[in-house]
Amino acid sequence: MLSISKADTTIVLLNMEISDYKTFENKINYQFKDRKYLKEALRHSSYVNEQPKEDLRDNERLEFLGDAVLNLVISHILMVKDPNLNEGNLSQIRAGMVNESQLAHLARKIDLGDYILLGKGEMQTNGRNKNSILADTLEAVIAAVYLDGGFRQVFRIIEFHFSPLIDHITVPQSALDYKSRLQELVQTTRKAVPRYTVVEESGPDHDKTFRVKAIVLNIEAEGKGKSKKMAEQDAAKNVMTLLTGPT
Repeated sequence: MLSISKADTTIVLLNMEISDYKTFENKINYQFKDRKYLKEALRHSSYVNEQPKEDLRDNERLEFLGDAVLNLVISHILMVKDPNLNEGNLSQIRAGMVNESQLAHLARKIDLGDYILLGKGEMQTNGRNKNSILADTLEAVIAAVYLDGGFRQVFRIIEFHFSPLIDHITVPQSALDYKSRLQELVQTTRKAVPRYTVVEESGPDHDKTFRVKAIVLNIEAEGKGKSKKMAEQDAAKNVMTLLTGPT
């Protein structure tokens, strides 16, 4: 009589095609119109390699696309959230939000590991809890939503799931306060004080743009912003670039 161990039964059950996709869709806050994208997103290469069907595709292509979509959406959100963030700040914060550890953490919050189809080897080595597999599969799911629902829908779910990270973004004030940094630099070395002058105001009252000139040590530079303070910070940053190189 054929004997089937409990472990073997578990592997068989976990690797069956998932019928309860509705539960997972509720967890990610998105209902697929065509679940073929979701099914592909949940197929790890180790699972596909063990299947006799040649028409099954693993999730690596979707992972590639999802990485690009995620970076675009997070970049957009960060730029809108704080117009004062420069390219260096934006890159640093984005890298901290979309790294493997953070993505795996978010994947665990939606129990993604329970739905990934894995090969027996990955199953036996606790592949469902590996950061790399969880992070890659989450990116694949993001791509699946993008292909199924378009950019607006994928933007919505990324914003929804990443909102706790976005809400707690902190940037050291010293990284943004170029006026203070410039004043400290020139007062310490040359005993000088920067001067700021509004050169131009343009646009309607509800959407003005300011152009400000900063002058110190016979060096001057202009900056732009949606407020005088933002324009002054931009001008101070440009003066510092002339004095010390890119900040």
